[in-house]
Amino acid sequence: MIPDPDRVSTAMRDVAQAEILPRFRSLSAEDVREKGPGDLVTIADEAAELVLSARLQEILPGSIVVGEEAVAADASVLDGITGDAPVWVVDPIDGTYNFAHGHPVFGVMVALVQGGVPVAGWIHDPCGDRTAWVVKGQGAWMGGRRLSVASPAALTGMKGFLSTRFYAPAVREALDARKPRVASAESLLCAAHEYLRLVAGDAHFAVYRRIMPWDHLAGTLMVEEAGGYCARFDGTPYTATTYEGGLLVAPDEASWRLLHENLLKGAVPEA
Repeated sequence: MIPDPDRVSTAMRDVAQAEILPRFRSLSAEDVREKGPGDLVTIADEAAELVLSARLQEILPGSIVVGEEAVAADASVLDGITGDAPVWVVDPIDGTYNFAHGHPVFGVMVALVQGGVPVAGWIHDPCGDRTAWVVKGQGAWMGGRRLSVASPAALTGMKGFLSTRFYAPAVREALDARKPRVASAESLLCAAHEYLRLVAGDAHFAVYRRIMPWDHLAGTLMVEEAGGYCARFDGTPYTATTYEGGLLVAPDEASWRLLHENLLKGAVPEA
């Protein structure tokens, strides 16, 4: 059973207004810490995940939640994504670095997984007060408008997102050398906003090294329902349980192959 998308959107907006926005640009040093090198978490992440998890389980009784911060505290929580119960996959603040540094480029991401398959997803932009949602087989939507990815373009006309932040130095050097082959390859440090750009047709591609489910399940389902194509670097499908191997998002399969050949092939590990 997939709940009314508006109920989930409302819950995300409510939590953002109560737990996230009041803390934006108001964090003390004690409110921010590192989970790993350069990987920040704030009290807003933790509070938002706790409250949102409860709201989502009220919306869909019998469901469980796999949240980014819960997994950070106990890695075994991630095993729940393969269970029989419906699973909410939650990223309470995607773009925590931006949030912690006062940049209004962050979002809340939720995906619903049933039987190991993503069936719905939501991305909420708290500062812009907008929410995109998707239901498998029913398209991707925002504000009553059906979303569509950009039309395929020549390689030199493609704009997109590529961060070299999590690669080894040799890979970063190779990728940086190839960036001029496309029109632009920037990073917003926020997959939520990058996916919103992709499904609005404002960008053509995205390349991701880290592919944990809370960062990409909602976004990849939106891209696919908006007419786009997503696959891991080795060409295999991205699923709820694939955590390695990178991810390339494109307007269609032909564009995916063109981008892979010119940006990634021989430069990045594919497993």
